[in-house]
Amino acid sequence: MSAQSNVGVGQDPVQVDANHYAVEFENEKVRVLRVRYGPHEKSAMHAHPGCVAVFLTAAAGRFTFPDGKVEDIDVPAGHAMHMDPTVHEPENRGAEPFEVVLVEPKF
Repeated sequence: MSAQSNVGVGQDPVQVDANHYAVEFENEKVRVLRVRYGPHEKSAMHAHPGCVAVFLTAAAGRFTFPDGKVEDIDVPAGHAMHMDPTVHEPENRGAEPFEVVLVEPKF
């Protein structure tokens, strides 16, 4: 199920899109999110601090940014990458579901 796209910019993905984002673990030093998107599902505009993304499955994603810029990504299963702080509206542009773990340090 897709979330509404008219949510305010810069909000926590867990609060604005609980259909796709869940907290797996959190303490005063780190928050770990589980991210799951079905085929062609889209999220709401939201923010992330700098984080590490670990792709449990392959992903064909699309990020739309507040200025309208669009970036497509194609990531293989098992890939890990650092992401700078961002505000974006992600979507799965693929025909298969994907799953990602995000590690957000709190420092």
